[in-house]
Amino acid sequence: MISVAKQRKPLLVARHRKARLEFAERHLDWTVEDWKKVVWSDETKINRFGSDGRDQVWIDKENRKDPRRIKQTVKFGGGNLMMWGCMGWEGAGYATRIEDKMDAQLYTDILGDELLKSLEWFKLNVEDVYFQQDNDPKHTSKMAKKWFEDQGFKVLVWPAQSPDLNPIEHLWNYLKRKLNEYEIPPRGIHELWERVEKEWEAIPKGVVQDLIASMPRRCEAVVEAKGGHTKY
Repeated sequence: MISVAKQRKPLLVARHRKARLEFAERHLDWTVEDWKKVVWSDETKINRFGSDGRDQVWIDKENRKDPRRIKQTVKFGGGNLMMWGCMGWEGAGYATRIEDKMDAQLYTDILGDELLKSLEWFKLNVEDVYFQQDNDPKHTSKMAKKWFEDQGFKVLVWPAQSPDLNPIEHLWNYLKRKLNEYEIPPRGIHELWERVEKEWEAIPKGVVQDLIASMPRRCEAVVEAKGGHTKY
């Protein structure tokens, strides 16, 4: 027997599995060249004192795929520090700290500032890219939809409960590992954000490109799992 950390996976019901499978099948013929055209976005929580902790479970060495390793969760907000960021094939884009309550107005303000600045940094035109976001109500609000339409964005139809399909989730993991390498915890939120900015700007382009290049495999894994959980 060995002790391993339970994997945190989002709760999947039948409609989630169906939407995930349909998305993956719809994009099975997309190559890395196609995925290069996507700009990925998300929000994340950064804790001042490291991770939220991990749950341990004992399993047989020969049964590493034991379903007990999966802890189903429902994603929600909160935390010491919230941030929004995006990435494209050319690397990490602009990021911003979310200091006020995130609503549709603040979200569209971020899109009009950090997202458009990121496209300029990537030397991309709006008509040449697809924008990815999850199904948070602020992202799919009438205000946000109008903003995308006015700007001419093509927004990917994203399946709910699918962080394993979003490579930026692994970019957050990379960022948090870098923050955890500091021997002394930040003295406050201001110092934490300074560290976040420093580490975000130092993210190698190759790290982002490896994540985006994994998209064909992610879609194949979802199809193989019939819309269920994958290793990602």
